[in-house]
Amino acid sequence: MNSLNSHINGDSTNQSNTDDDLKYGFQRQDMYKSSLAGTVDAYGRHVFLCYKSPDNWPASVEDPEFDPIPRLLSSALKSRNNQFHGKIRLTLCEGRDGSTESSNGDILIFPDMIRYRGLTHLDVDTFVDNVFVRGSQWASQVPETLTGSYVFVCCHQNRDKRCGLCGPVLVERFKEEIESRSMKHQVFVSPCSHLGGHQYAGNLIIFSLLEGKCEGHWYGYVTPNDVPILLDEHIGKRKIVERFWRGRMGSLNSEGKKFEEPKLQQNSCGLLNGTSCCSGSDRVSCCANKTVEENTSVGEKNMRDGTRTKGLGRL
Repeated sequence: MNSLNSHINGDSTNQSNTDDDLKYGFQRQDMYKSSLAGTVDAYGRHVFLCYKSPDNWPASVEDPEFDPIPRLLSSALKSRNNQFHGKIRLTLCEGRDGSTESSNGDILIFPDMIRYRGLTHLDVDTFVDNVFVRGSQWASQVPETLTGSYVFVCCHQNRDKRCGLCGPVLVERFKEEIESRSMKHQVFVSPCSHLGGHQYAGNLIIFSLLEGKCEGHWYGYVTPNDVPILLDEHIGKRKIVERFWRGRMGSLNSEGKKFEEPKLQQNSCGLLNGTSCCSGSDRVSCCANKTVEENTSVGEKNMRDGTRTKGLGRL
């Protein structure tokens, strides 16, 4: 009888997983329905606070019942937004107590490619004033220089079930591929909080250095089968993968430009603008909730076709 109940319960669980995948996973109906290029609003700096795990993150870091460090950091950035040179985006990534790679309270800053260790709620105001307002180093410590490529995958279950279902699968696939390719000291992957554009899940950002210049590129509609492609093409060959590309951090430097932007179809507005879905600020955001018009049937077919990297040059 117990064996029969276990079999029935197992079938029920499998059916539930299948239903979830059809509704929220890589087989969902809205997969590949929208144009990706131009769905990232322009911004100049991305700050990642290493803090606990996706299960601990509420829908918004500003939730009054959430832990003080994320709330205070978000508030400090927003209150000083008019003093910054360009927009700053704040996102949580996974942190572990005692970890040498990403301990709770560590701050990663891109395109600076630096890490500060062990921010506490008592340090937040001084840290923001030193690093982001004055543009100097934090008075408490010298930052570490980051090397290699960093991949952040949205796994924010409490914000949107699509990211919560797709994200962890992508993180595991990245870890498997990184291990099999002996790239553990070259590529680092972490789950992160809401990036903006739930409808594009799986969503991720890749930060890489090339000749001293850091580029942050956003990808959407990424599936586990696409992970080797991103490792081979984007990280390995420094080529943008057009089919998944949403946009990039920052803007082109007219002097010493390192690569050619892909010629992808955008709407009449080019890069889409709008208010962030959780910050409501011009210069500070913890996510970017943009909307785009759906493709025509021809555009949708192109999205489903093979991966293209033609005519892109190097990142």
